[in-house]
Amino acid sequence: MKYREVAKKLNSLGLEEVPRKSKGSHRLWHNPANGRVAPLPDWGAKDIKFGTLRAFLRQLDLEWEKFQKA
Repeated sequence: MKYREVAKKLNSLGLEEVPRKSKGSHRLWHNPANGRVAPLPDWGAKDIKFGTLRAFLRQLDLEWEKFQKA
């Protein structure tokens, strides 16, 4: 799954992308429900690996099933 697809799902779940303050290939996402922040790689056209995505969702305390349905 590409970063843009993941970003659309995260926005639909109510998560917010933290504005970028520097260069880099990762972007920070904030979960307002619990205040957690986690980095997600933005590799452009490359797919985000399944394990990386699952770990990111765990850091933000989101369920995989809920993410898939979004």
